[in-house]
Amino acid sequence: MKAVEPGLVEIEGGTFRMGSDDFYPEEGPVVEVHVDSFRLARHAVTNEQFAAFVADAGYITTAERPLDPASFPDGTLESLEPGSLVFTPTTAPVDLRDWRQWWRWVPGASWRHPFGPDSSIEGRDGHPVVQVSFEDANAYAEWAGLRLPTEAEWEYAARGGLDGATYVWGEEPNDGTRANTWQGRFPYLNEGAQGWVGTAPTGSFPPNGFGLHEMTGNTWEWTSDVWTDRHQPRPATALPLASSCGCGPAAPEGGGDASVRVLKGGSHLCSPEYCLRYRPAARSPQSTDSATTHIGFRCAG
Repeated sequence: MKAVEPGLVEIEGGTFRMGSDDFYPEEGPVVEVHVDSFRLARHAVTNEQFAAFVADAGYITTAERPLDPASFPDGTLESLEPGSLVFTPTTAPVDLRDWRQWWRWVPGASWRHPFGPDSSIEGRDGHPVVQVSFEDANAYAEWAGLRLPTEAEWEYAARGGLDGATYVWGEEPNDGTRANTWQGRFPYLNEGAQGWVGTAPTGSFPPNGFGLHEMTGNTWEWTSDVWTDRHQPRPATALPLASSCGCGPAAPEGGGDASVRVLKGGSHLCSPEYCLRYRPAARSPQSTDSATTHIGFRCAG
């Protein structure tokens, strides 16, 4: 695959088997899908790139905007200050059925301050931007003259020519060198992939067959597709749909709601014992107004 405009790779179209029947039920059934040729960014949008967009467009992200009290009639938030969800590791094993054990709402958290007002992206220009909602990602793509990829485009590109493979590199489990995923016991002990705890700079892990970096692990990535429940009935023995991406807050199930979009790729928080979603077939529903410390995006053209 040849590189074209800065950061973009030309992906030749083709037909592939999309999805999986071997892991989580929302990934099935496997269907044969044709994708036309398109271009995809070699890596996720970085803090440096997003900062250039904000400076030029004067854009204010979802996490930086005042909250509407009407959206929280039950008083679930202690503060209505702008903010976002921040991953906070626990100090010991906890009930993995309750994502609230490791996620908290932090006023002042945004792409500039991913973990709260006292945090910063200084020295992290090359890391993927996080704390960006679907609207934020879409706004950047439009500014850049690009777009977000469809779910099918994303998965086809992630496979890098390995049709039907479990991982973007083949069948071997991740040993911490292939993708930035949780290394240890979730959510309290992470030894880091190649030493990275949290996001790693883009390009830190080996590219797939199409020359694309971090198509799984590092950050979940927004796609343009509305979430639809297009899967087979869930057998009693199947792994549960879990909460959103298996390591974060839940999004509504079902389908056809434009306020819920498909995330792909898994993140640095994915752990085999809890969220084995750093695979090309893995997918997750996410509310479009959500911004967290493990969601980013890349652009297509």
